[in-house]
Amino acid sequence: MRYEVVLFDLYGTLIDIHTDEQATKPWQELWEFLDATGAHYDDAAHLKASFDQLNAVNVQEARKGAQHPEWVEPDVLPVFQRLYAAGGAVASERLAANAAWVFRQACTSTFRLYPGAVDMLNALKQSGRRVVLVSNAQACYTRPELVKSGLTKVLDRILISSEEGIRKPSPLFFLRALERELTTPDHALMVGNEVQCDIQGAASAGIDGVYLHTAISRQDDPAVCPQAALSLEGADYAALTKFVLSE
Repeated sequence: MRYEVVLFDLYGTLIDIHTDEQATKPWQELWEFLDATGAHYDDAAHLKASFDQLNAVNVQEARKGAQHPEWVEPDVLPVFQRLYAAGGAVASERLAANAAWVFRQACTSTFRLYPGAVDMLNALKQSGRRVVLVSNAQACYTRPELVKSGLTKVLDRILISSEEGIRKPSPLFFLRALERELTTPDHALMVGNEVQCDIQGAASAGIDGVYLHTAISRQDDPAVCPQAALSLEGADYAALTKFVLSE
């Protein structure tokens, strides 16, 4: 068995999603939730301005002094707690997480597993392989979505960038996953829908990649990635499974 561990990206690879954090709806719903739970702002526009300012400071603080600041992933949850403080209230981590989830749900217009995703993961597991998530994401948004989609029960391990403090395409993120799985790059495969973050990032850690060119891949990403061991159009899990099981 060549590939003992298969690493997966989440959005655009296992889950089809569309979000818009600049739309009016999420800020209005967040404003209403905060107002009902003790944090008061004049209106949704003032709330958004405060969030943007607090988030910029959060990112700046997290990336200060980093050799590769673009690889640092700060956790956004403290920003929601600071929103409460700026609005004259004190929020527990749980309340801040509830606020974040209200915001995330209001941002999201499309959310579904790609057809066959769970069956594919189970087929790989039944073959004796481990399936591990390595996602650039905010845990306060993604953990509930993993539960909602049923993926929490299927994945053997979950690494989310905001919890790890580091993001793809850093090779350190991939190597951290392999270290926890007690395996080496030559026995791992990365599956993802972004050339730079997933395929090139994995390659920088010595890991082969399978590229899924899906509708939410970056617009400037090609249909075929020369660096990938295999390029597929869409979430072609049948071809992916055949490739992995043949190795």
